[in-house]
Formats: sequence, structure tokens, C-alpha cells
Amino acid sequence: MRKLVAGKLHGIEVTEANLNYHGSITLDPDHCEAASILPMEFVEIWNKNSGARISTYVILGERGSRCCILNGAAARTCQPGDQIIICNSLYLDEAQITTLKPRIVTFDPDNHIRDRLSYSVGLDGQGRYSFCILDEANAAFAIPALVSRT
Repeated sequence: MRKLVAGKLHGIEVTEANLNYHGSITLDPDHCEAASILPMEFVEIWNKNSGARISTYVILGERGSRCCILNGAAARTCQPGDQIIICNSLYLDEAQITTLKPRIVTFDPDNHIRDRLSYSVGLDGQGRYSFCILDEANAAFAIPALVSRT
């Protein structure tokens, strides 16, 4: 079994940091559903502003609020206005990797959904892995690549 990305909220902005609440991250249910993140599911959080990385669990806030609130100890790692990445994962047999289609959601500065993407792994004719990012129309999305050094 391998630990793989299941879904991701990429670039969502922290709307509040509440040190005195009893832990977790509070998220808009609409955002969670868009990325297949469940209530009480453990997630990894990566702060794009500071580089901080933490793990906590999800609680659902008010639907449509676009909230992203770090609570308890997590509030020490992220402040309002910080852009973060929230990622859930699952364990999957490697032979099933081509069936996995993680949903990736990106955001504008007001936490409105900007893009709905998915990751896709395939096998080429020689049995080697291929990877692409697809938009909602299943068109390939650009992937950063190493530039030639000639």
C-alpha cells in the first residue's frame, strides 16, 4: 500500500486563527466536498507564506462562508491572509494508481473556487508511468518542467 494524494485545496486563504478553540481546522463544506475531504478527516496543511507544515483534522463551518479557520495549536502556524495548501491522502495498492483521480481545487484571494482540476496517472506502451493534470474539460494543464541547460 502506498500513501497517495486524494484531494487538495490549493492556495486557500486563512480567514481566522483562533488559538482558544479546542483544535482543528474549520472549513466551508462546499470547499471540502469539491476536493473530497470529509469531516473529521486528518489533513496535512502547508503554509505557502511561512513554510510551516502541520497535521490536524477537519471540522465543518458554515456552508457558503468560504471560511478557513485554524484553531488551537494550529493557529500558531497560520495567520489570516496566509495562503495554505490542505491535502488529504489515502492508502492504495500501487496496481490501482491509474484508477485514482484526486480532485484539486484552487482559489482566488476571496476564497472563491477558481479552478477544479484532477490528477491522472497512466501507463505508456512500455508500462512506464505518465502523469497529467486535467481541467474540468479534461484538457491537459501545464506542468512545470526542467528547462534545458544548453
